[in-house]
Amino acid sequence: MKHLLFPLLLAAAATLPACSPRLAALTPATEAAARHDIAAVLNTQTAAWNRGDVAGFMQGYWQNDSLVFIGKSGLTYGWQHTLDNYRRSYPSPAAMGQLDFSRLQICPLSPDAAQVIGRWHLARPAAGDLQGHFLLVMRRIAGKWVVVADHSS
Repeated sequence: MKHLLFPLLLAAAATLPACSPRLAALTPATEAAARHDIAAVLNTQTAAWNRGDVAGFMQGYWQNDSLVFIGKSGLTYGWQHTLDNYRRSYPSPAAMGQLDFSRLQICPLSPDAAQVIGRWHLARPAAGDLQGHFLLVMRRIAGKWVVVADHSS
């Protein structure tokens, strides 16, 4: 299943309309590479979540005190605080359910910054499904794309 998800994410990202305005420093090749690499991060996060591995899921986030997560409870700053909140909210694989992202719009803004808009869905047969939308701000830091800001509702 996880091997099928990555090509679907890439295909979805490739079919989305181009982001505007296009910045001069962002060539078609760097834009395509950024979309590919960001889709890979999201795929890795999805696979980790679906294994019940919250710490693995968090590897897609910037491990820094300046990471910001905005959710229904307000602002959370810092990687560790965000991890602690996820663990508190989803204490077991059953509570975590199975995650999927859809309606992805991966929009590189520069060679080292992008925004991602999409929909998340947790299939949780025992606890009830959850779903919402998100906006991620991603940066390429030390050659790795990471979420630096997450607004999920």
